[in-house]
Amino acid sequence: MCCGCRFFVSAVPNRRNKKMAESMKGLKRTCRCAEVTKADIGKKVTLMGWVQKSRNKGGIIFVDLRDRSGIMQIIFENGPISEEGFEKAAKLRSEFVIAVEGEVMARSGAVNENLATGELEVKAESLRILSEAETPPFPIEEDSKTREELRLKYRYLDLRRPDIQRNLIMRSKVAMLTREFMSKEGFLEIETPMLTKSTPEGARDYLVPSRVHPGNFYGLPQSPQLYKQLLMVSGMDRYYQIAKCFRDEDLRADRQPEFTQIDMELSFVDVDDVIEVNERLLAKLFKEVLGVEVSLPIQRMTWQEAMDRFGSDKPDIRFGMELTNVTDVVKDCEFVVFKNAIENGGTVRGINAKGQGGMARKKIDKLVDFAKDYGAKGLAYIAIHEDGTVKSSFAKFMTDDEMKALIEAMGGENGDLLLFAADKNKVVWDTLGALRLELARQMELLDKNEYKFLWVTEFPLLEWSEEQNRYTAMHHPFTMPMEEDLQYIDSDPGRVRAKAYDIVLNGNEIGGGSVRIFDQDIQSKMFEVLGFTEEQAQEQFGFLLTAFKYGVPPHAGLAYGLDRLVMLMAKQESIRDVIAFPKVKDASDLMTEAPGHVDAKQLEELGIAVIAKEEKKAEDKE
Repeated sequence: MCCGCRFFVSAVPNRRNKKMAESMKGLKRTCRCAEVTKADIGKKVTLMGWVQKSRNKGGIIFVDLRDRSGIMQIIFENGPISEEGFEKAAKLRSEFVIAVEGEVMARSGAVNENLATGELEVKAESLRILSEAETPPFPIEEDSKTREELRLKYRYLDLRRPDIQRNLIMRSKVAMLTREFMSKEGFLEIETPMLTKSTPEGARDYLVPSRVHPGNFYGLPQSPQLYKQLLMVSGMDRYYQIAKCFRDEDLRADRQPEFTQIDMELSFVDVDDVIEVNERLLAKLFKEVLGVEVSLPIQRMTWQEAMDRFGSDKPDIRFGMELTNVTDVVKDCEFVVFKNAIENGGTVRGINAKGQGGMARKKIDKLVDFAKDYGAKGLAYIAIHEDGTVKSSFAKFMTDDEMKALIEAMGGENGDLLLFAADKNKVVWDTLGALRLELARQMELLDKNEYKFLWVTEFPLLEWSEEQNRYTAMHHPFTMPMEEDLQYIDSDPGRVRAKAYDIVLNGNEIGGGSVRIFDQDIQSKMFEVLGFTEEQAQEQFGFLLTAFKYGVPPHAGLAYGLDRLVMLMAKQESIRDVIAFPKVKDASDLMTEAPGHVDAKQLEELGIAVIAKEEKKAEDKE
């Protein structure tokens, strides 16, 4: 090494010895970049990380050194005693991995207020280049404008970006705090199997073929539901797990084929007990991770009220624009759209977009097209201009008194835009619920710095599936009906409410759960209502029904989507930004190119033959 400045230089020119000289042997990192503070001025530190950028100003080189904590400015000065080391520093390029020893100093130049270390710099006394790097395919920078497909192909580089690293650090902290809280509350962390039995209810399973049981398959768990109920039968009392789950379903921004749940189950409890412990968990997470106080108790709302007021079972209550049922107001009008909907057992409901009465017709037409995506045949509207004049798509079918009464029922004032949907309840709710959120986005009513929690309770136990022509479980087949509604289970199943509850944050369901059925007769009745024969129920869930013969405690549980929760806490638009190695919309991994073909020998061992689909004749000709 050079005397005085102590820049590390290779003593032997051959390549092998150079690599040895540039190893970490004998060198220890003292701290991360952003862990250096003003209290360290005058001290010697050893930092290691990636070169963010390098600026050669002739007699001095400035290097921004980056690690997961942040950035520290390193300065290399030229001079008679440091010439070789300075030349070495001049070779540094973006993403080189280096180790630097030096003295912490107050910045001699302008302070960078955007950095935690913006008042400091390290004057280098030694440098080791631990690894050189090619120019990356995109800049390693916050708020990258690089298209996502390219970033995900090189995800290991994308993960170097400070904003993505902050998200993963937050995720780690949420998991750590959850484990800490659950342990203090008497929960046991117990792992449940990944290779399970495939079940017919819910989303499609990912299947795993068995080599030792030819023709048989495991299903990857959509949740640990049955196992955690069996743990309650086993007397474990309070269980939790940060569990990996799998669903073979179409993806969207807040879905992945594999995802993570904070899963829990409690014995000898009812709805209020589960809600109470989870409110304290949420309060702890938001306080310690974000510094946000969650006001307890969290507001509760029944499913019916949520649908009637917001058209959604996961309403965003950061803003108003609630639905108004005007069926009785318009039941005698001659507007055929309203009239037909009411005669067919539907309803007419509307929302008031305050201050949007001057919206251009083209923009209203776009809202009409938007509504059609949710099953509506269209939208009716009344635009009240600031001068009080009224324009409406259906005014000619209404008398002046009917129009006046409708505007009054909607709370319409000058400058308002009133939008109406008329159809079956589900279509009306879906349409206006989505439209309400779309208008809120356009009107910039959604504040990402505001966190509004809501418990939605008393969901319907069952919902009718037109596709399957039968009732299906709204949550799952193990949810306890409300005792007072059990009398309707045979005569009017759709009327039965469930002891189910979802926790909603800013219009996103972040968790859901229920009190479970612990009576074997009720569980058997539930299977019957869902269309299972006794044989089918025994084949699929015999182990659970058998367990119920040996004494079952009342129990209930809840599971959070960890990915979605962290996404909202980190104010991200997609859960892909809080998962280290996510999949894209077609459930593929652009980096590893999974899924992929496997060797024919592997398939032969499993007794599986892959048959390619025949292409259409037209495609063949083309």
